[in-house]
Amino acid sequence: MKNSFDNLSPLDGRYSKHTSELSNYFSESALIKVRFEIEIDWLLFVLTDRFFNTTKLSNASKKKILEFKASFSSKSVNEIKKIESKTNHDVKAVEYYIKKYLKKDSKLKKYIPYIHLGLTSEDINSLSYAMMINNGKNVVAIKLKELKLQLRKLATQNKNLAFLARTHGQPASPSTLGKEFYIFFSRLEEAIKALEQNTPTYAKWGGATGNYHTFVVINNKSNPIKMVKRFFSNYKKVNLSIHSSQIQDHDYISNLCHVLVRINNIILDLNQDMWLYISNDIFKLKLSKDEVGSSTMPHKVNPIDFENSEGNLGLSNALLLFIADKLPKSRLQRDLSDSTVLRNIGVAFGYALLAHISCLKGLTKIQPNRTIINEELDKNWAVLAEPIQTILRLEGNDDAYETIKKLTRGQPINKEFYFNLIDKLKLTEENRTYLKNLTPKKYIGIADQLTKKF
Repeated sequence: MKNSFDNLSPLDGRYSKHTSELSNYFSESALIKVRFEIEIDWLLFVLTDRFFNTTKLSNASKKKILEFKASFSSKSVNEIKKIESKTNHDVKAVEYYIKKYLKKDSKLKKYIPYIHLGLTSEDINSLSYAMMINNGKNVVAIKLKELKLQLRKLATQNKNLAFLARTHGQPASPSTLGKEFYIFFSRLEEAIKALEQNTPTYAKWGGATGNYHTFVVINNKSNPIKMVKRFFSNYKKVNLSIHSSQIQDHDYISNLCHVLVRINNIILDLNQDMWLYISNDIFKLKLSKDEVGSSTMPHKVNPIDFENSEGNLGLSNALLLFIADKLPKSRLQRDLSDSTVLRNIGVAFGYALLAHISCLKGLTKIQPNRTIINEELDKNWAVLAEPIQTILRLEGNDDAYETIKKLTRGQPINKEFYFNLIDKLKLTEENRTYLKNLTPKKYIGIADQLTKKF
């Protein structure tokens, strides 16, 4: 008997406990279900909207159809897939499944002609994917907000904890860990806003080539676009694409993919920074008694969550960038190369979600290594060359930078060297005292205040 560890994709096997919520929206069963629900919604709309001159729908019949809609299950999926094996057309299989149900009821049989009336399969598909994507976005956004809150927490907890910054891998003017966490918090906050506010979804409903031909046949005296807008009012988060070919143009999916790539890259940047901080002992990892870091080196505690996140972000971005590049292009009014690509949007979302979860897990396991942090600061009095040359400039020394460069570059600068240097320089007593009161730990600018919004 097959179990989850026999799946081809690790998203449905090893990592399924983390990605199962997305399966509710992006799986084959989920796609079939949303198509079915839209077909039922359209049938009821056709039978009640003034645009159509159809057989009157009784309350009893409406109730039966709604009960049928609510009864959808895995058994329904299996029946539809069985029909599809004969039709070789997934949307038509859903239509035939509904037809089969209505046919069994003498009072519902008369509504069979109105199933899928006036539509092409891409009308159903475009609305289905828009709804699935909206739900998937929500799942990802919820986890991103948890990650953002953890970054905010770490920023607050470490707002006064000075440490040695590095530029080009070399010692640089100190910062605070809190401020560095706040940078990622701020970047992620803006990116989440872009995800929620600047990635609207769209669907088309204009028939075979987007010209509303069949609706004109049905009613040539009323505006079909107004009618479709009435139907779309039931789908609050989906916008109607009035102008389309046979397919929705997918530009909005491309936009969404690029927003997700930018979000992933922020988290990738965070993962790599955390890996380096851990590598340099700036952070320690909380120990788990039963966890193993190496099959041969018992002492090891690895930054595996950040590494796992980094790898899965790469997979997600590779898919997202391909999808973003591929989907906006279609030969003339329609080709089918987008169909198989659309089916993989959930996979791209799945790797992103898995990466976000792993990063969040990693952030809950870190703790600052204050001993190493203070030792690093104590060994790097050279970073105070910057304030020295700045004070010399303020005192009118036009050769300040070159002077301090000559005196400090390549020198093993410690506290004693620093104080001797201050004593040798021509300075006002006020500025000499200021510089002598400085330490690498105190030289943080306003980093401790930069963990709040201005």
